[in-house]
Amino acid sequence: MSTRITLCFCTYNRAENLPSLVASIREQQCEIPIRILAINNNSRDHTLATLQALQQLPGHPLDFVTEQEQGIVPARNRALEECLNDEFMIFIDDDEIPLPGLIQSAYLALKEGYHVVGGKVLIAFDNKRPAWLSDELLPFLAAIDYGDQDFEIRNDQHPLWTANIAYRMEIFRRYPELRFNKNFNRVGNVVGGGEDGIMFRQFLENESIKLGYIPGMAVDHYVEEWRLRRLYFLNLHHRAGYRRGRFREPMYERRLFGAPKFLYRNLATQTATATLHSLRQFSPAIREWMTVSHTMGMIRGYRDRRHDKEKGQCA
Repeated sequence: MSTRITLCFCTYNRAENLPSLVASIREQQCEIPIRILAINNNSRDHTLATLQALQQLPGHPLDFVTEQEQGIVPARNRALEECLNDEFMIFIDDDEIPLPGLIQSAYLALKEGYHVVGGKVLIAFDNKRPAWLSDELLPFLAAIDYGDQDFEIRNDQHPLWTANIAYRMEIFRRYPELRFNKNFNRVGNVVGGGEDGIMFRQFLENESIKLGYIPGMAVDHYVEEWRLRRLYFLNLHHRAGYRRGRFREPMYERRLFGAPKFLYRNLATQTATATLHSLRQFSPAIREWMTVSHTMGMIRGYRDRRHDKEKGQCA
């Protein structure tokens, strides 16, 4: 086992982000050696050439591999396999910049007994923030800010995302089944995912895994323009509802077209509420329509689940 900490990011067609990202990682300091690992997920731009050039520059060593299976889940699982012999590992995203002290803060927390730690994800707006984008909606852009004090996480009220998370790698050696779930894969710019949320729940269910929030771990997250539109939030919730209905929720006896009947009642009520809010121009109207979109996604997920069962593809 190598006594080092590897900071890993998965990347797809964002070559222009890589020089500033790698430079900011190389500014990080830690008591143990730092390695940078990039997982190239079949990028079609000049990502490979950029990584090769960055590899020659001074600073913390940069390694990179190409994961041939498309999607964030295969890329992140490949990263876990590449780091299994390391003592510690950090995930951030390729549209982020780590703030000073991130790696050292993660290392100290893991060294002191935590198995999984995460910190702040601060949304950085290149352009003007949309007026409708309230603080309530920022978590749907992966924003995290639970304050300035460390604390142990014991429930799902304070989730941690792979936008900024660190692991003691022994948990993945001890539990080889602990990997990102391919049912929640996300390819390219397709919205959705949720694979890190599934793993977070697995951490909580395992009493031997200690989780913590470490505010000294912080990143700036630069959100692309296409995510700052209402349609993105609606699609995100539709996709989340679809996967919940298709893969996670129990089957009910009282169904209509494969979906539980109560979902149709919920959809009617939610649609009426969202329509009323829109007509009266209430500020939370987008939030109400996100709920409608989520329920519609669940209904579609249940219906596809029924078709899968009829085809013998799943129980």
